[in-house]
Amino acid sequence: MAGRGREADEERGEADGHVARESNEGIHVGIFVATGVHRSTMNAASQREHDRAGVASRPDIVRAEGLTKQVSTPDHDLVIVRDVNFSVAAGESVAIVGASGSGKSTLLGLLAGLDVPSAGRVWIDGEDLFAQDEDGRARLRGRLVGFVFQSFQLLPALTAMENVMLPLELAGSPDVAASASKVLGQVGLADRLGHYPRQLSGGEQQRVAVARAFATAPKLLFADEPTGNLDSATGAQVIELLFAMNRERGTTLVLVTHDEALAARCDRRIAIAAGVVAGRTHGGPGT
Repeated sequence: MAGRGREADEERGEADGHVARESNEGIHVGIFVATGVHRSTMNAASQREHDRAGVASRPDIVRAEGLTKQVSTPDHDLVIVRDVNFSVAAGESVAIVGASGSGKSTLLGLLAGLDVPSAGRVWIDGEDLFAQDEDGRARLRGRLVGFVFQSFQLLPALTAMENVMLPLELAGSPDVAASASKVLGQVGLADRLGHYPRQLSGGEQQRVAVARAFATAPKLLFADEPTGNLDSATGAQVIELLFAMNRERGTTLVLVTHDEALAARCDRRIAIAAGVVAGRTHGGPGT
């Protein structure tokens, strides 16, 4: 889970890419927006304007100022991320896009406090991330943040149920078994509770990872190439699941991806090139 391991993931090939726009069979999650207005009652253009207006009125849950990461090599200093500034509103979905090696995975690690910047600051839900020591940052992540990684990061000696129970136990949540069982049912794995990761397909493992990420009801979810190890059809199911839970629970979603179709599903896209912000665009269904 180290931030530097993410940059290695960045060099892998691009995910094959078709993103399903409809609910997928076997994934039982509500598809209603927080306002209670069902999307089917509004046309695409008015829905996008409605969503953007709602996002603009929400407080920031992530804010980065002057974020820079520099590493020294025998030959020269290498700047991986340079003076990045942006914010993410509560409940928003944001894609960080860019070519392999552009610095986007390093940026995600900095935003999550998994890596330490050379300069700059990050606030999560109003708390100054790097004003805290490593233990303090870990406690903040435990309270507010969930993660989904390209390589799943499931513990092989634990069952699907036990993998999802673990963050609940660490958080001191009551009735962890019932909570884990419920969220695994929501991702369509009610009949896989006792299976170990080696007994699950790649798509099932990633669904366990999604269930684990959402089990503690985080305000913010970071996803690093969540479909990178999946075929296009399975990846589409996982992405639909992420966005369904983003809509239903109001969880803020910040994801790194090579997949332009996936990025277009987000409220906003931030392009990174050579470690700097190269562009910002609005997205969303139908754009």
